[in-house]
Amino acid sequence: MATTRTAPHQLVLVAAALALVGGLYVLPKGIMKPKESKSELSKDAAATANRDGGGMATNGSKTEASSGPVPATATENNGPNAAPHTTTSPAQRQELARLLGEYKAAATPDAKATVATTLARRYNDVERFDSAGYYLEQVALAKPSTQHWQQAADAYFQAFSFAATDERVKLLGGKARELYTKVLKDQPGNLDAKTNLGMAYMASENPVQGVTYLREVLEADPRNEKALYNMGILAVQSNQFDKAVKRFQDLVKVNPKNVNGQFYLGVTLARTGAKEEAKQAFLAAKSLSNDPALAASVDEEIAKLK
Repeated sequence: MATTRTAPHQLVLVAAALALVGGLYVLPKGIMKPKESKSELSKDAAATANRDGGGMATNGSKTEASSGPVPATATENNGPNAAPHTTTSPAQRQELARLLGEYKAAATPDAKATVATTLARRYNDVERFDSAGYYLEQVALAKPSTQHWQQAADAYFQAFSFAATDERVKLLGGKARELYTKVLKDQPGNLDAKTNLGMAYMASENPVQGVTYLREVLEADPRNEKALYNMGILAVQSNQFDKAVKRFQDLVKVNPKNVNGQFYLGVTLARTGAKEEAKQAFLAAKSLSNDPALAASVDEEIAKLK
């Protein structure tokens, strides 16, 4: 899996009071903008729960704001619309250009796969995750194996979790689902792949399928943190706060240091009227992180309990 490159404040990507206003979830100031849809919350839940992780190569910047994929060339990935903190350096652009030339010139599938592996690593280094996914997929096509398919799926899932538009959510989530399905065909007991597949479905037109996969994961492993977290998020989406409380309680029993679990436990307890218990959960979340944005959100939520 790809390594995590997130700042501490990103651990609570969708930390929120989750007050429903006009059908939208309003999130704490300083953490995230209000989400446009439930699929956006599901996508961010995927990003929060699993940070390790279309078309021909696509621009996979973490904060990519384009309306769709663009060619994964060194120059086009560094135009005026590129996210500043993921813009590549001249040396990185030069290396990418060289590797892309080598990939195009490679005469055999094995040679292409070798260069594609390096390209994927370099794109991952600059957080262009769907470009990494494309080249890892080329490796899997040249050298089919469950491991290679999952590596490609994980990269696309990482890109999906950071997608900034509905079009990219659809594109990248679809690629992740396609490739995780290949993994599960050979390894039906692969719970990590099944969990990510479920999360990708949660932001699709068929979220029920995602619930099915997540329930299967919990039947096999009742202590699975990612599945518990996302089932809690799903319960929040459907206003089933009692069920959400149970999911987050189970999560923090498994891992009391899960910041997101503690915060969302506070959110959902507050929504059920358990103010004192909510306060304790919020304080637990605050004690587990040095992030000032989280601390501010906790203070804000506690103030609402009075």
